[in-house]
Amino acid sequence: MISIFQNYGGALLYGLGQTLLCSIIALIFALIIGSEFAILEVVPNKFLRIIAKIYIEVFRNIPLLVITMFFYVVIPMYIVEISGFVSGTIGLILYSSAFIAETVRSGIQSVDPGQMEGARANGLSFWQGMRYIVLPQAFRYVIPPLGNQFINLVKNSSVLAFVAGFDLMYQGNVIASDSLQSMSTYLCVGVLYLILTLPLSYYMRYLEKKLA
Repeated sequence: MISIFQNYGGALLYGLGQTLLCSIIALIFALIIGSEFAILEVVPNKFLRIIAKIYIEVFRNIPLLVITMFFYVVIPMYIVEISGFVSGTIGLILYSSAFIAETVRSGIQSVDPGQMEGARANGLSFWQGMRYIVLPQAFRYVIPPLGNQFINLVKNSSVLAFVAGFDLMYQGNVIASDSLQSMSTYLCVGVLYLILTLPLSYYMRYLEKKLA
């Protein structure tokens, strides 16, 4: 492992940076999109609820690799060229947002309905009540499952390796092929993934205890 880090440290760090960048972008957008579709699932408008349900069921039940390959192979054939990094990031956003939407929806529905009724009685609109009253309480309930979703998203970023996204896993494959030291290479890759996921895991536990 030491020799791998010495000889290929630059490539591994570049892959780590790409993985981190992809994960941060996907985390932000998946949380925003997932939260919006979670709200659409509980709005009074039936048409919007159906749209949200279709989105969630489609992207939650299609494998992440299929979604990513669609943007990497199909979209460039008919619309515009997309790099492997962008394709993988879009795939992660769509796939993860569907799971986050269901997580946030369960949190919204766990809040006492009287909270929204009280907000509406005091002159707030549905969206204002959701933003200022319901969502802050809902997120307190769903911190543990959201933390798991975030960690899974970071690990799922390895899908970029299949579309030449130059992420950590892609660099590991190249190094293993070049050095013929597969075991040492993938141990190094595993250690670097731990460096990304363990702080997030411990922070989510800290946040859960703080907000309990």
